[in-house]
Formats: sequence, structure tokens, C-alpha cells
Amino acid sequence: MVYTLAYRRPSYVSRGSSRDSMSGDEKQKSINDSIHSGSSGSSRGIPDALSFDRIIAGGVCPPCTVRDFMNYLKYIEHAAENLQFFLWHRDYSKRFSNLPEHERALSPEWTLAQAEAEAAGAQLGRQKKVSPSVAVALKGTDFADGPRVSEVEKSNPFHTPPRTPSGDEKRENGSFDYGSSNGDDKSTAWLSSKQYNHHKKAEGAFEDAGLKWQPFTVQPYREEIARIISIYIVDGGARQLNLSSRERTALLHALENTTHPSAFQSVLTTVEWSLRCQAHPNFIRWTICNGNRARVIFARGLGIGGITVGLIGCLLITLSSAGRAWRVLPIIGFLIGISTLIAAWKGMCVVLHGMHHRHLRPWELFAGEDDEVTDVEMKNQSTDTLASASSNSYEDEPWVAKYDKRNVIRKVFDREVWIQEPALRQIQDTIFLQSILASFVLSAIAVGIFCAVPHGNYY
Repeated sequence: MVYTLAYRRPSYVSRGSSRDSMSGDEKQKSINDSIHSGSSGSSRGIPDALSFDRIIAGGVCPPCTVRDFMNYLKYIEHAAENLQFFLWHRDYSKRFSNLPEHERALSPEWTLAQAEAEAAGAQLGRQKKVSPSVAVALKGTDFADGPRVSEVEKSNPFHTPPRTPSGDEKRENGSFDYGSSNGDDKSTAWLSSKQYNHHKKAEGAFEDAGLKWQPFTVQPYREEIARIISIYIVDGGARQLNLSSRERTALLHALENTTHPSAFQSVLTTVEWSLRCQAHPNFIRWTICNGNRARVIFARGLGIGGITVGLIGCLLITLSSAGRAWRVLPIIGFLIGISTLIAAWKGMCVVLHGMHHRHLRPWELFAGEDDEVTDVEMKNQSTDTLASASSNSYEDEPWVAKYDKRNVIRKVFDREVWIQEPALRQIQDTIFLQSILASFVLSAIAVGIFCAVPHGNYY
């Protein structure tokens, strides 16, 4: 089964091609269109079976899974932080909504009106006020309006750990506990050196934005938010998002007041738009290629060779005294050569396609059994991995040096694996059929031209 013969694979979308020229409302509209239509916004050539939401939901097979998408962003586009942040926020929103009502009340929703007021500088330079909902929740506690904490506590702004689920509680789908309140006797041990570094980096980000780092530590997941700021938001972070200065400042304004997931809405819109309308079409386009670069170049060479053989055959027969019917024989070389060249031009090797195989990616070739992660494990893995301070740099990974040492012949005949995703096989079948039909038409034209030429009678 194939798609229509008019099918075209997704066009390549360059990063930042239209991002700066689009407003937040336009990006949100594009996202909504992508969700409702099942496509990727401005890109065509992506079937519903390979839509962004279906991939994120884990409804596809290799090589189109979330893990494959993550590897593509890490090793090819070098923008894995977008998907990592997106997956973290989805998980964070689920965990936040599962908190008890009295804990969620400590971090009220961040509305558009508040964001506009902060962006206009209406609250800059003013003493931070507690919202009514937070004031009610803090009534009768040390955090209520009134006498301030002691000078000793002022010297350690992280003296009170954030209100997060206890260490014995496990959230659904293999979550990670980011901190808990186990008593005042453990409050000082709670602050590790890494956590302190996260807070120092977050404090620096607030200072750069002209804000004062005095968030309400009683708010849920405040420690986790500090980690996210230091990793994804602060300049020079391990997984720094590509945000404008305005977007970064607006986000820090929101996080100064609340840890509600809505505080990330403006940034999430930019990240999700980049994933849906840029990274996802490019990922599908890249996945259609079933061979590595060496194999594709080799296939192009074979295609050119087949065309050359057909052309030489036509010339030799035309210059001879043989009948015109013999001039049709070189059409075989034209058919093989042109079809192979067209398929290779789209990144496909017809030999691999005949078996519905693909080459293993370089990072897959040297992966051990312990390194393999299924799509289900990817979805259910600890959020600590998505919010870790490790960078996405891969230059020091062992497979890089090993793959560089492989000779060209070995790369051309690298290990193969069966393509499990049916929708991807259908796309490749369509491209293969298109190349066969195009080669037949072009071959017929070429042979027809030689058949019309008079006999050479040179031998």
C-alpha cells in the first residue's frame, strides 16, 4: 500500500527561519492547527500516523519513537534541550495537578494579565506582595505578613526546604522525588553542593534580569524550579534554551512569584512551536533515509553508472548497422540507473528498500544491551534525567571515535535492521514507485531519441 503518486516528503525547515518574525499568538495558532489537523503546521508530507502528538504519546514503532526523535535532535540538529524541556514540563504539570489543594494554593496560576503587567514594568522596584490566595494559605505560619525571619535565617535563604512530596511517596510512571521536608533537624543536610550551585546560578539569572531572588520557599517544587532555571534558562546553562532576552525576563518575573506550570506558558509556546513546525518535519524527512551517507553516495554512483552504461549502449548500437529494435535494449540500464539515482537523491537505497531494511545509526552500532532504552522506558524514566545538569554534548562519547575509524567500504555495508513502522514503509514504497515511474518515462524519452537517429553504419 502506498500514498498518492503526488506525495512529496516534508521540506527541510531551517532553524529560526520564521521564528523571530512570528508573534506568540501566531505560534499558538500554528500549534493549535497542528493539534487539530494532526500535521505539523506549515509542513506537508507527514501522515497522521507519524504526527508529533502520536510520536510523543508513544504510538509509533522504531525508527520513529520518542527515543529516536531525541537522538535525532541530539546528534543531528543539536537541539535536544527543546524536547527535554517539553517532556519535563508535561510531567511537571501532571505532578503539580496531583498535589493536594492546600499545596497548589501556595502557587497560584500565572495569568496573561499578570504577565503583561510584569512585562510593562508595573511591578518593578516595588516590594513583592503576597497574593490573596497565598496570604490565606500562609495565615498563621512564619511566612505570613508580619515580623520577618531572624538574621540567621536571612543569611541562609534556603533554610526552609520546598514543599514537595515526601521521599516515601512515588508519583506515577516512575517519577523522581525532588526533595521533601523531613524535619528541621535535616534542613541543613538537605542542601547539597549541587543544589547550592543551582540556587547560585538561579540567583544570578534573577540579578541579571533586575530582580531580587526572594521566592517563597514554601511553594511546592521550588527547589526543582531552581534547578530548571540554572539548567535551561540561565545564560551558559548546560541545556540552555534558545530564548530571547524578553522571553527570559518575562519567565523569571513569573517564577519569582509562583511555581505554577502556567508560569512557563510563553516559553513553552516557543519550544513547542520549534518542535512541531521545525524539528518534527525535519525528523520525518531524515528518517525516510534508510542508508547512511556512505551508502547513499554509493547508490548515487551506481545510478550514474547505470545511466552511463545505457547511454554508451545506445551510442554503440546507433553508430552500428544494427536494426533500430536493438536500440531499445539499453533501456534496462536507463531504468536501473535513473530509478536508483532518484531514490538515492531522496536518501534511499533501493537495495535496502527491497528488504525494508535500514542501516543502524552510528550511535546505535556501538550501543550495548545496557545502553538500549525502549520507548516505554523513555516515557516512564525518571524526571531527574530530563532535569539533570548534564549537557547534550556527545563529542566525547565512545562511538564517535570508533565510527570515525571505520573504513568507507565497511560503512557502505554496515549492519542493517528491519523498519518496524508501517507508515514509514508506506512513504518509502511511495517514493520507490515514483522513482520507477519517473525512470520509465525518462528512459522511454532517451531511447526514443536514439531510435529516431539514422544508422551510423560505421561497423
